[in-house]
Amino acid sequence: MHSRMLVFWTDASPADNAEETMPPLVLHITGARPNFPKAAPVMDALAARGMRQLLVHTGQHYDDNMSAVFFRELGLPHPDVNLGVGSGSHAAQTAAMMTALEEVMLAERPDLVMVYGDVNSTLAASLVAAKLGIAIAHVEAGLRSFDWTMPEEINRVVTDRLCDLLLATSADAIAHLASEGVAADRIHLVGNPMIDTLLRQLPHLDARAKADELGLPEHYGVVTLHRPGNVDDPAALAPLVAALRDVADELDLVLPVHPRGRARLEASGLFEHPRVTATDPLGYRDFLGLVRGSAAVITDSGGVQEETTVLGVPCLTLRPNTERPVTITHGTNRLVTPESLLAAYREAVAARAEREGAVPPLWDGRAGERIADVTVGFLAAR
Repeated sequence: MHSRMLVFWTDASPADNAEETMPPLVLHITGARPNFPKAAPVMDALAARGMRQLLVHTGQHYDDNMSAVFFRELGLPHPDVNLGVGSGSHAAQTAAMMTALEEVMLAERPDLVMVYGDVNSTLAASLVAAKLGIAIAHVEAGLRSFDWTMPEEINRVVTDRLCDLLLATSADAIAHLASEGVAADRIHLVGNPMIDTLLRQLPHLDARAKADELGLPEHYGVVTLHRPGNVDDPAALAPLVAALRDVADELDLVLPVHPRGRARLEASGLFEHPRVTATDPLGYRDFLGLVRGSAAVITDSGGVQEETTVLGVPCLTLRPNTERPVTITHGTNRLVTPESLLAAYREAVAARAEREGAVPPLWDGRAGERIADVTVGFLAAR
């Protein structure tokens, strides 16, 4: 079923009982580009501790710039299993992943399933593992937007309810889990493994290479839009596009276009503005190089809010809420509406030099190691 297996050497003789000497097996589930920079440091740290691991890619994001390039740039092993599920409605996609993941889990019988973030792959794997009686760990547990119109919020809450290990990135996540009645011994504040990856990759993030390739001037902004609440409804998208065009009158904007919103954004007329540059989705280093060199970022992405916090780049989040409030209290992020976007952009750029550079606790590049320590201890106690 899988194309590669991690091999671990032991001092056991051939006569030893294989069941007693075989290290536990952790099955990692990834499916969308935000998962990959979270998984990379966790897998590295578990490998250093002698853990057997298998990597499953559901194929929720399936073109090269949405998935494969991340494996190359982040040093992740080639997936042992690639389910190739592809796109579809939430129900169809989740059902297809559940069916395929059940086959994988029944064949491999992992000791622990490790899920990441809040995408449909995360929910599907958690449901399957729970029904098979397999322990589950959730990296990035406890984040809450309290907005039930977001599919990701449903995925987050249901996944956390099913998990045995809840691995949190920030103190507010710990508080949310506690308020929901999760036992304290299941919750661990470990930091943010996506920041581990960012800090490791900093030497490779060229702040001008991609900008020069795209013909961008010294001062430019980066825009990412993909949330259904922003791009699916033309009535919601229209004022957003008008606000972005106002910003583009003052600042060149580059927009890597997510596949799910491409047609609507093209139809909106945004790309007709002479100072708006649209590109295909970018690889990890190209995208974060652009972010690193930008004057500001306008986004509706959760992960970008975290990355800009560490890079010290002003971030304007086009949402009424965020599941990552630590990026506001400790970072560069602020929530904006279409009506406030232009003024907020001007204020954020003017205030950029005054930022003190604080980052949230434990966003120090060692979250993967802490996750590995918690995981090894949990499995040893079972």
